[in-house]
Amino acid sequence: MMHDLRALMVQIELFRGLTEAQIDKLVAISQREVYPANATILNHNMPGDNLYIIVSGEVAVLKRGAAGQFYPALYLGEGQIFGEVALLDQGTRSAAITAVQADTVVYALGRQAFDALCQSDLALGFHVMRNLALDLAFKLRHRNYDMSGDV
Repeated sequence: MMHDLRALMVQIELFRGLTEAQIDKLVAISQREVYPANATILNHNMPGDNLYIIVSGEVAVLKRGAAGQFYPALYLGEGQIFGEVALLDQGTRSAAITAVQADTVVYALGRQAFDALCQSDLALGFHVMRNLALDLAFKLRHRNYDMSGDV
């Protein structure tokens, strides 16, 4: 399964620019987790300290509606990530995440292990954080565009 994770990481934009050796370091500190259908992976408003990479299966990103009920805002599958802001801060989760399919396999990359790795490999930390900043800037710009009403 680690081979599957490595193959996916090479394709994920967040890890663009990393060497094979750097990808191997990230794989080494990632923890495999398997969830049955409908299992909660992350709870809304709980502290976040892991980024997750979906290796197989599907997850639902659940947002809280105005009346307090949760609804699926987005579905994510193989090769996609969630929880990436946890690499930046110790804030709470903005959504709940549940497994949609049985035997959904994710790998968790913890903030503490990631921070330690970045201290020992500054180039790795630079590339991942730059890619994360570019992704967040794109999302913010897109959200601002959506809110402006421009078509």
